[in-house]
Order: sequence, then C-alpha cells, then structure tokens
Amino acid sequence: MAQLLEQIEWGPPLLARAADAAWEAEAKKRNGTVSEVDRRVAPNPWLCELCLEVTAIRPLSIPQRLFNIVLMVTAQENSCRYCYGANRAYLKILGYSEKFITRIERDLQLAELDDKDRAAIAFSRNLARSRPRPARAERDALVGGGFSRLAVHEIALVIALSCFYNRIGILIACPPEHAFERMANGVMGRLIGAMAPLTRALMALKPAAQPRAAPDAAALGAGPFGPALAELAGLPGATMLRSGIDAALESRVLSRATKALIFAIVARTIACSTSEREAKALLPAEGFSESEADDALATLDCRRLSPGEAALLPWARDTVYYQTARIQERTRSLAAGLGEAAMLEAIGVAALANATVRLAMLLE
Repeated sequence: MAQLLEQIEWGPPLLARAADAAWEAEAKKRNGTVSEVDRRVAPNPWLCELCLEVTAIRPLSIPQRLFNIVLMVTAQENSCRYCYGANRAYLKILGYSEKFITRIERDLQLAELDDKDRAAIAFSRNLARSRPRPARAERDALVGGGFSRLAVHEIALVIALSCFYNRIGILIACPPEHAFERMANGVMGRLIGAMAPLTRALMALKPAAQPRAAPDAAALGAGPFGPALAELAGLPGATMLRSGIDAALESRVLSRATKALIFAIVARTIACSTSEREAKALLPAEGFSESEADDALATLDCRRLSPGEAALLPWARDTVYYQTARIQERTRSLAAGLGEAAMLEAIGVAALANATVRLAMLLE
C-alpha cells in the first residue's frame, strides 16, 4: 500500500522563496493564489509557467469528483507530502468526509463509488507507480468499462501532469501548505464542507465556461515526443505539455544533450522504447553518435558533458523510483556543486520526462 500522509519523510526546502512582487501579482490574477511551489520555481521562466498552468487545469470529459480523487491518489503513490496534503485538504473543503478520504487512501472498497470509478482509481495508482507501467490494453479496458476514449486519455494526462508536479514538490522539498491544511481540518473547513453540496448545485446552474481551443493531433505531434502527445488530441490541457517540452528543450541553462539524456534515461528506466527512441533522436544534432548515446545510457556517464551535468544522469534514473527523503538529500547534494539555477532546470526536466514517458502507454 502507498504511504499515508504522516508516514512520508520530508526534508528542509532546497530553494528559498523568490521575491518578485510583479510575478506574484500575475500568479494571483491567473490562479487566485500563489503556492509555495510557485514561489520557489519562479526563477526558471519555462518551469514556473508550466507549474502555473498545471495547477489551473480543469477536467473536460471526466467528472470533477473523479478528477479530484485522481489528484490525491497520484500524489499519495508518488509520496509527495506537499501535493498529497494539499489535495487531501481540498477534498475536505469540497465536503468529503474523513471516512471517505481514509478509505480511498487505504485503497478500500467504497459504496459511494461505482465500478467505473474504482477502475479509474486503480488505473491512476498503477500509472503513477509504473511498476510496471500500464500498457495500452489497460487503456482499452477502461474504454470497455464505459469511459469514452477521450475521457481515458484525459485521466492519463491528469496523472502524467500530477506526476510532473509531484516531482517538482518532492525534489525541491517544498514546505507543505500547513495553513490550508489546518483550515480544512478545523471548524472553518467543516463549515465550508457542509455547504459544499449547495455550492456545487448553484455552480451547476451557471452556464459552462467556454473551454480553450482543443489542439489537434498535428499540432501536438509536431516536435519531440509527438507520437504520445498526438494521442491527446481534443484535450486543451495537452497544449501545456507540448509547450512545456518545447520550452524546456530550448532553454540554455543546461545543455540540450543533458536534457535529451535525462529523458532517455527515464524512458529506459520505465521500459518505454517509444520515448527512448524519441529522446535519442535529439542527440545526433548535439554531436552524438549512436554508440556514444547507447554508452551514456548504459553507464549513466558521459564525457561529452561537463562533470556537473554528467552527475545528473544517475540522479535522473533515481527520480523514477525513489525513497522521498533519500532523493531529496541527493538532490540537495548535487545542487551544492551544480548551482541552484542548473539544479532547478534539471528538476523540471526530470519531472517533465517522468510525465511524458508515462503517456506513451497510450501507444504501447
């Protein structure tokens, strides 16, 4: 069973809050609040933009209730104390009882959930855990169980983006949102939760907001890792992943070769041949022969990289399966030698790789 909230070991933060009043005002304007993660990733433009977009995503073809549960169980499977605590508290604010939440955490049967929801939650746990990564047959089983294909792809996208955000929280050891958790578990949280059914009923009477234009397969598939992203056609949230990958690869904080190798190492660790092939296709333009790329993946070392960036290769493998306190300590040690700016970019790339590679289950 995945760890419960109080069982997760959590170290001191890797990064201090960034002091940028103009940026915080923009974040509040877009999302209504500024999270602890937002404040600590702000120095990296592409990463802070992607984090803001991920936290603003809303479901298109799956129920809001299932969306919220998927976020919590994914954070639990990834042992992200930051996201797990925040999502658990949010469920309380939405009116879900402690008993209901506890039974989800312990992966127990719930009379309130039907077979479709239970299957989706099991799929969420398996894809987040990826030991082994689910295959396309499991996607097809959800379709056979009553979900539309678009809904299944949206579940996979939500899990992937959650895996991205969870790893950001873990690798920077982001301090939990303790004030929000205390409020949700206190008198005010119970009052808000008691009013949640009425609030949801009133919201249902409002006209639906006009969704952002959904990207087509050609737009999503145009670029690295396009085959997996093209499967997300019709989902507005997929655009942020396409933009995030492109922006991450264009950034010059780390070398493009290092970032391609991080993607390839994560792909090989999860046994995803499609993603590994896509990542390796980026390396010839960086001067790598096929044998040099294969050697780097086999040894987790590369003389073409600076010593600091070469040290990221074995670390990248360990961002897939980890003990939380241990990977935090290792990340902190690497940051001492590499510098915070480079380490922050490495964290973003590794988190993005872990998200993208999981989506290739839609193909394999």
